[in-house]
Amino acid sequence: MSPLMIRPRLFAAGAAHIDRRGRLAGAYVPAASNPGTMSEEVGGGAFNALRNAVRHGVDGSILSLRGGDVAADAVARAIADVSVEDLSAVFLDRTTPSYTALIDAEGELIAGFADMSLYDIGFPKQVRRSKVRHAVAGADAVLCEANMPATAAEALVNHAGSLPVFAIGISPAKVGRLAGVLARLSCLFMNANEARTLAGLESGANIVEAARVLRGKGLARGVITSGGAPLTAFDPGGIFTIAPSPARFVADVTGAGDAIAGVTVAHLMRGLGFAEALRHGMAAARLTVEASQVVAYYDDEAFEAALALVGHPAPMA
Repeated sequence: MSPLMIRPRLFAAGAAHIDRRGRLAGAYVPAASNPGTMSEEVGGGAFNALRNAVRHGVDGSILSLRGGDVAADAVARAIADVSVEDLSAVFLDRTTPSYTALIDAEGELIAGFADMSLYDIGFPKQVRRSKVRHAVAGADAVLCEANMPATAAEALVNHAGSLPVFAIGISPAKVGRLAGVLARLSCLFMNANEARTLAGLESGANIVEAARVLRGKGLARGVITSGGAPLTAFDPGGIFTIAPSPARFVADVTGAGDAIAGVTVAHLMRGLGFAEALRHGMAAARLTVEASQVVAYYDDEAFEAALALVGHPAPMA
């Protein structure tokens, strides 16, 4: 059987929670009431990435945490709807984590608010459960993210042993939690600010310099996004950029980075090379920013059309 016909299994650990997005009707006015609309759906970095991976030929399971409220029921239904094995723990005396984003009229993020203390409290113990260790042992790769504390990420990486481990940076405030496992990661997906923070560089520092520093810290492969600008990536062969296919319009940037991570991981697991897998991830990201949902819905024809417009790797000196 061809590697592209196999459905490998991805174990994901991290956020699966409620995403709320407030979109402004006009220009943002600080320290004032801004008219707009509020939408709500189930999201979270790990769950978004896993759903994207499943759409591209990967089976999955997820470990997350939720409370004993109505929001928890919505998260559980969303996981069941995509036929992903749910290994999540429920804390009846807690509220389900949530992320609230304020989006401007052009679809760009103004600010985000994360209510996610349950992840800090619960993940260190939950990753050590025997059924989690068993699920990791039965997987072909592991995906984690910086919503879990450093101790939990380290324990999960230890469970993974020789399996490839992929990670998502989540935010500049949290990406440092992955510092202790950099040399064990197969690839880290991050945005420019997260990369600079992890590399110990100042705001505005050159992204290529951040890539060089992270390679020097032992990170084998990294992906650094910069909004609509070319993506910067590196592997043992060097540093390169890939130009995205410009979105026809921007409905909402939420979930674009998770789409890159999930689809890239899926195609790496199915046998594609790093750069080509990244091109697939970038095509999914373009379709995501054009959609109103955090995980876009598209058919094969739309995906192939988006993929055809993504650039090819350009090596950096």
